Amino acid sequence: MEVLALITARGGSKGIPRKNIIPFLGKPLINWSIYDASHAESVSRVVVTTDDSEIANVARAAGAEVPFLRPPELADDDTLDLPVFQHALTWLKNNEQYSPDLVIHLRPTTPLRSVGLIEAGVDLLANDRDADSVRAVCLPANNPYKMWRLKNGEISPLIQSEIPEAYNQPRQKLPVSYWQTGTLDITRPSTIFEKNSMTGDKILPLIIDRGLAIDIDDELSLEQAERVMQRYMASQNELLPS
Repeated sequence: MEVLALITARGGSKGIPRKNIIPFLGKPLINWSIYDASHAESVSRVVVTTDDSEIANVARAAGAEVPFLRPPELADDDTLDLPVFQHALTWLKNNEQYSPDLVIHLRPTTPLRSVGLIEAGVDLLANDRDADSVRAVCLPANNPYKMWRLKNGEISPLIQSEIPEAYNQPRQKLPVSYWQTGTLDITRPSTIFEKNSMTGDKILPLIIDRGLAIDIDDELSLEQAERVMQRYMASQNELLPS
């Protein structure tokens, strides 16, 4: 099976300037995702899609391929993942006649993952031909049944439920919910092109520890992720990326 790891890393960022290549425990942040993908036996290729030449150079030095630069119009703050993946897969097919069976989405800003997590996700999707994708999820810090919308000065429940006043129920009586972490997503190219979706209809969960679900978007989350990674590496005997 041909498995492509696609790492998305645009140059612009608001919370932390140049955050995809800022130092993270002594290494550029993007190196951690490149390391994980490169050391996963199931991964055939590791490609970075970026609009930024500096990020491209850092990624190449870490061992990833950067065969193209992403068009600027696909690197805006509000650019969705779907057109970015369609562009990358189309470029690889047209220029290299390369078409993977599965494509893994790795975000540099969620580095708290392991090689084993990637392997588990690939196995999950590969072993279910009817599934369109795999998405890493975790138990949420707050139950969505206790969340509210604000409109015209009034609040109403975010989730309409058959449970009477679900927001007043103890959490033990509420349905178990999961939060998408962004740590790892895996999709079939057929889902991306034929269903025009990053997830499709049948989505398999890869449940991870909530403590690892940190998306680096500001200095506070950066410091938190570094502390957690240090503890994780000490307990798992993980190696630093090169």
